[in-house]
Amino acid sequence: MTLLELFIIAVGLSMDAFAVSVCKGLSLQKMRLRHALLAGIYFGGFQAAMPFFGYLLGVKFQDAITSIDHWVAFILLAIIGVNMVKEALSKEEEEETDPSFGLKNMLILAVATSIDALAVGVTFAFLKVRILAAVCFIGVTTFILSMAGVKVGNVFGSRYKAKAELAGGVILIGMGVKILLEHTVLG
Repeated sequence: MTLLELFIIAVGLSMDAFAVSVCKGLSLQKMRLRHALLAGIYFGGFQAAMPFFGYLLGVKFQDAITSIDHWVAFILLAIIGVNMVKEALSKEEEEETDPSFGLKNMLILAVATSIDALAVGVTFAFLKVRILAAVCFIGVTTFILSMAGVKVGNVFGSRYKAKAELAGGVILIGMGVKILLEHTVLG
């Protein structure tokens, strides 16, 4: 996997965290650096940890499904991507985000926004990705985008939340299709 491909996946995975960070920024009367840092640490940390745990799970099953690993990667990325696109295009109003940056609230949001990263970690095991470098890259990318999201939300409002989720979903679907094509048609 190239650095560009990893960057594209990192940005795609970060879009949920970015969107929630935008909502967090919206809820603040006055944004402080600590708000952006907390969002970055929670979301970046979980976006780094979840693919690592997914990778460990995937390595356990790698030998059993090597012949279909590209299909597993495609299906997982496509499901995650389609769900993100559906959420972005949904007309339903989402619940207002609790403005609290407390431990309980941030843990729940960090886990919720990083579940898809667990599945990506499983695909990394099948693709034999250098996992430590990959999770660090994903974590730092999410950290930066989450910090920026708090600022964007505080300054611009919620106009970009759906667009960020839509972009993230399309990116993940595209990466799944690319992996499938590389192992079937182009491989």
